[in-house]
Amino acid sequence: MAQRPEVKTVTPETHPLPPAETGIFTSPRAFKIKTALTWLILLSVVLSLFSKMGLQWDLIEQKLPFLLGLRLSPDGFIQGAALTLLITACSMFFCLLLGLITALGRMSDNALAFGCATFYASLFRGTPLLVQVLIIYLALPQAGIVLGALSSGIIALSLNYGAYLAETIRSGVLSVPRGQKEAAMALGLSSWTVAVHVTAPQALRIIIPPAGSMFISMLKDSSLVSLMGLWELNFLAQSYGRSTYRYMEMLATAAAIYWIMSIVLELFQSRLERRFGQGYRR
Repeated sequence: MAQRPEVKTVTPETHPLPPAETGIFTSPRAFKIKTALTWLILLSVVLSLFSKMGLQWDLIEQKLPFLLGLRLSPDGFIQGAALTLLITACSMFFCLLLGLITALGRMSDNALAFGCATFYASLFRGTPLLVQVLIIYLALPQAGIVLGALSSGIIALSLNYGAYLAETIRSGVLSVPRGQKEAAMALGLSSWTVAVHVTAPQALRIIIPPAGSMFISMLKDSSLVSLMGLWELNFLAQSYGRSTYRYMEMLATAAAIYWIMSIVLELFQSRLERRFGQGYRR
């Protein structure tokens, strides 16, 4: 007569669950608190280092409204961080348009569209941004194309980052499984509906993180327009540093303002990631 197999009782003591299943690392509130404490500790360390440098805080308080752009320049135009944000916002808009058009050209079966897209992407990814800024502002007038300093900076940033963004968009679209599109087409949906409601939401989950990093880099690279005499944040910080012989105060203040603006963009990026990452689990 066959023996009945022995039934063993599984208990937490005999077969402990992995940490992720026991709830040790699944408390979002505890994780956020620990992250905030880590930030506070590291921030206090940075501030303590700056406090030992003998900074003139009254000078920082005096120049801060100008660096933030709360005061207009002598010619009545915006300056400081306000001008930096204006340049970055305009460049982001045109960069998105160029990136989308170039990505469509890179994925096109039309030889002319593919050739134009690949030539543009290769040209602006293969040359330094500083050189592009100087050529657009200084060389184009020799060909009869005269642009202002503000428009030249926006065009240079848009063209440069649009080439990089195009590759990011293309990779995001290609990452969507082909079966998703085929299944949607089999249901009788139009190509536009498939692109907007099927492909785009899944591609954006891949596109947003690198695109957000590029826009943060664009925010900092907007300081290159100071070469054309625009009174943006970096230009003002260096000017006040030269006039007061207190470079550290002005540069540290400018760095702090850049950091705060970058944090705002990071929070916006994080919100978009959560929005388009619904249904996916790490």
